[in-house]
Amino acid sequence: MSWKPKQSAKLTIEQRPEPYLTEALKNKITNEIMPRYATGQGALMTALHEVQHEYGYIPWQAMVEIAHILSITPAQVADVVSFYEDYHSEPMGKYIFGICQSIACEVCGHKAVVDHIKQTLKVDVHGTTEDGMFSLLTMECLGSCDNAPCALVNGIQHDKLTIAKVDQLITECKNKS
Repeated sequence: MSWKPKQSAKLTIEQRPEPYLTEALKNKITNEIMPRYATGQGALMTALHEVQHEYGYIPWQAMVEIAHILSITPAQVADVVSFYEDYHSEPMGKYIFGICQSIACEVCGHKAVVDHIKQTLKVDVHGTTEDGMFSLLTMECLGSCDNAPCALVNGIQHDKLTIAKVDQLITECKNKS
């Protein structure tokens, strides 16, 4: 993964009238999550998981709201969201294809799998198709090196991928929708 700098000095955060942290989420964070940790920073990752579980991603406005509740800076929240692959700051597709890019998967042809998905779905890595159906990610080691190349599709592991298996997975996802 390469670092792509953003012009954050000119970034405007889209605001919606209602907050992302509903009363139920605020109560869960303040009454259930925060008491388990010594600091707001300690509670951050668990709070982020709650918001992402609710919305499927963590909007920038929600990051500011989380920072306020945890008494940390929005930059600290954004740092964690942008660092960990588990968090997403943009809406993700209904089906998330996470292709392992470990050395074993690299040697066993993960690039051909990624390139095929990019071409078939007309999407770039870390992108989502225009219809919101698919997102494509590359991931660090999934711990299944003896079954390379492998991937997670909505959290379910698929091993020994071939182009034919990838096409079958895409077809199955399309047929479910």
